[in-house]
Amino acid sequence: MQRGKGMKFVGDSRIKAENKMPNVPKDYSEYPGKTEAFWPNFLLKEWMVGAVFLIGYLILTVAHPSPLERQADPTDTMYTPVPDWYFLSMYQLLKYEFASGPWNIVGAIIMPGLAIGALMLVPFMDTSKERKPIKRPLPTAFMLLAFAALFYLTWESVVNHDWEKQKALGAIVEEVQFDPNSEGYQIYAESSCIGCHGDAFQGGLGKPLANTGLAAEEIETIVHDGVGDMPAGTWTGSDEDLKVLAEFLAELK
Repeated sequence: MQRGKGMKFVGDSRIKAENKMPNVPKDYSEYPGKTEAFWPNFLLKEWMVGAVFLIGYLILTVAHPSPLERQADPTDTMYTPVPDWYFLSMYQLLKYEFASGPWNIVGAIIMPGLAIGALMLVPFMDTSKERKPIKRPLPTAFMLLAFAALFYLTWESVVNHDWEKQKALGAIVEEVQFDPNSEGYQIYAESSCIGCHGDAFQGGLGKPLANTGLAAEEIETIVHDGVGDMPAGTWTGSDEDLKVLAEFLAELK
């Protein structure tokens, strides 16, 4: 039987053949408690919540300002820079043997890339309409694993770092006043002292050299005999230069 053959089509005058009415959504009053107008109801609430959080952050920054440290010194090999807290997990990961040294690319790029890629693929691998976490084992397991890894690595980074030493190394100290063209500083700059004590006597591998309270003779003795972590016999210059240097260091303020 061919299509339409032997069939009759009946029209109803009460129904328009073409709906020329504009596509107007239903009034919000027809959905009580389920939806509301974007403007101004919803947007006003968003602004109010945003304003509360903004004021809270401003109060927090005024009450507890960010701790500042001294100016970065590339010659200071003792200082260990630490990233912000949200990168401490990555910082800790790069300390492990399998993710550092020749394997640095594994810890810096490959492992984080795989983790982020897996989290991005979870919505495509799990298309269930269930909302309870227990009924969605795949995304729940991925999120718990990611949270556990971030928590553990951040915790390890915090407890294994010497924060007191870091604070002392990064403390802001008053700059030493000295004449860079003086004979004493020229001797200091040409010797091995500058590598450990810094170009402005601020310290590094060695201790700061300003305001030591030592006399010139005591400084000469320390240079010859050593003290603490400073070994003896590091001075290779003449006794005359050492005397000039010692007198120069004793007057540093």
